[in-house]
Amino acid sequence: MSARFEEIDWRPTAMGDISLRRRRDPASGDDVYEVKLGDEFLMSSLFTAGEIALTRLGLAQLPHTEPEELDIAVGGLGLGYTARAALEDPRVRSLIVIDALGEVIDWHQRRLVPLGASLASDPRCRLVQGDFFAMVADSRGLAPQTPDRRFHAILLDVDHSPRHVLHPRHAALYQPAGMRALASRLHPDGIFALWSNDPPDEQFNSVLAQVFAESEAHVVDFDNPLQEGTAANTVYVARKAADAN
Repeated sequence: MSARFEEIDWRPTAMGDISLRRRRDPASGDDVYEVKLGDEFLMSSLFTAGEIALTRLGLAQLPHTEPEELDIAVGGLGLGYTARAALEDPRVRSLIVIDALGEVIDWHQRRLVPLGASLASDPRCRLVQGDFFAMVADSRGLAPQTPDRRFHAILLDVDHSPRHVLHPRHAALYQPAGMRALASRLHPDGIFALWSNDPPDEQFNSVLAQVFAESEAHVVDFDNPLQEGTAANTVYVARKAADAN
């Protein structure tokens, strides 16, 4: 196998064949890690600005200032950039990262991806295999061992966008009833933040406005060397009312 390309792992899953690949970027000489589900690229270590901005924009809206007082939940582990950005915030006391694919969690635990060692070894961080979307709707919530547990922030990076979902059952979360169920997992004044690969969506902005006290769509621009220009993601940030249950 060429030193410029390596398929590190490949496995069949209920969602399709998933693979972890590493290739040498000819421009920079750096190793680039990529994840494919079937024939579709899910993520790349070449483009992480949106995932990092998801955490930073979301946590910036929290009023807490003391170290180790925030409990955070993340839907979607991927290559770990959203989770690592959360652990870099000294206010974070605990982090639950939920991913539907045990194979992705295994890559981190076996240190097959660059951030695996730091995430798997951090005592604040727990990697959980589960269906985030089903857990939001379940009475036991996002931490089944602690039913009704609430979080100061929930960060979500699974689907391409509220309109372009990886599985049809995910679509219900992005409707008012789904957002209300998610908001019930937040403390008053808690934050929900969502990554999207599409431009701001007025229909989804309207859904957020029905459920949350405040919401805003942030456009995150970043360099795209593959297109010799820039690209953009959207990060939605919504705050639950201070007097909401």
